[in-house]
Amino acid sequence: MKVVGVKAHTEHDKRQVLLDLYISYAGDVEINVEIKKYFCKAGVKGIQLHGKLRVILEPLIGDVPLVGAITMFFIRRPKLDINWTGLTNMLDIPGLNAMSDTMIMDAISSYLVLPNRLTIPLVADLHVAQLRSPLPRGVVRIHLLEAEELTAKDTVIKGIIDGKSDPYAVLRVGTQTFTSHTVDSNLNPQWREMFEVIVHEVPGQELEVEVFDKDQNQDDFLGR
Repeated sequence: MKVVGVKAHTEHDKRQVLLDLYISYAGDVEINVEIKKYFCKAGVKGIQLHGKLRVILEPLIGDVPLVGAITMFFIRRPKLDINWTGLTNMLDIPGLNAMSDTMIMDAISSYLVLPNRLTIPLVADLHVAQLRSPLPRGVVRIHLLEAEELTAKDTVIKGIIDGKSDPYAVLRVGTQTFTSHTVDSNLNPQWREMFEVIVHEVPGQELEVEVFDKDQNQDDFLGR
């Protein structure tokens, strides 16, 4: 794992050290699994993980180790890319057909993406609960209005004539996710919806908005 960048925040609480580490991991791991009952082989040949990891050192103390605890978490969901092998056969096994990068990313988020935090105490008699679950900074109200000139993903007559799209939006702040309603057959959709999100960390947390075309099988990505 490489730390490709570091940013120190000096404009906030002087009783703590606040760092943002931009990490990048590219591993040539090789994991192979064979399930004889279903006559299939599957595995992982490579994993890549990229994201911004916030590290908080607090409280500052006068003796070694100088800080009472280390708290770390991802500000937003990191980017994960897994190179599966033999996955076509593996997904035919009952109970495993839902396996995907998204499921693994959800598992990581449940431990290390805000509001979830990993806190490692370095001294005794420390109120760890306050560090793991601090009070939120506030609530942000988001108004999702409209989009313009989206790409037509649905076609008719075997692609000869362009059709429309059935767009919906996905909004995400940390592990908080909201999905709008779907506007059928429209490249300039108007949603006019309102969402409220809890903000846990300032500065750093960002709003992610992605738009998809609703389909019967797999939804098409339209933009972010």
